[in-house]
Amino acid sequence: MLTVEKANLHYGAAQALRGISLAAEMGKITCVLGRNGVGKSSLLRAITGQHPLSAGTVTFNDVKLDGMAPYNRAKHGIGYVPQGREIFPLLSVKENLESGYAPVKRSERFIPNEIFSLFPVLQSMLGRRGGDLSGGQQQQLAIGRALVTRPKILVLDEPTEGIQPSIIKDIGRAIKYLRDSTGMAILLVEQYLDFCRELADHVYIMDRGEIVHQGAAETLDTQEARRHLTV
Repeated sequence: MLTVEKANLHYGAAQALRGISLAAEMGKITCVLGRNGVGKSSLLRAITGQHPLSAGTVTFNDVKLDGMAPYNRAKHGIGYVPQGREIFPLLSVKENLESGYAPVKRSERFIPNEIFSLFPVLQSMLGRRGGDLSGGQQQQLAIGRALVTRPKILVLDEPTEGIQPSIIKDIGRAIKYLRDSTGMAILLVEQYLDFCRELADHVYIMDRGEIVHQGAAETLDTQEARRHLTV
């Protein structure tokens, strides 16, 4: 399990997270929702080590991650798919996938066939440059790269942003498959309400750097939840 306890995060004098506590269980999809600018991406940066916490703790499988570098968190099983994908545009699809080898043992430095089963288009484009792929294909590549690291938890920051509906469905199917077949934890930050309602086992809603609602996916239809999500 991943747990965040009483997390505060600052950018200079500005406070982005205010006493955040949440948990993402193994074999479950946990979705964090909220309007733009409420601190969702800051939460993921804290979990993955991209930005230090001002206070609080992040623990994964009883290991405290506080102060640990991002690459060491990857070695402990945290796979990260950042907002905007951040693939290497001048490297080939194959080279982008191979960049996920860094945190794994030498004996595991191969691309699992499961990635091509989830995203067949990647196998047909192994020699193409990452920057030549469509947005949806780049998103599949970013998820594939994270899976090469053999994660125990997959952390995704708005994977549906700017993606055509057919590929959103493919990504949703892949996330469900990974939960059900591998038992990994999935932590998903999203604004697309229907995507979370369909996938999530548990949801959190953030507003102004705080958790203002949590519960089962069905609670997204309550008046309280909608109040925090409407613009």
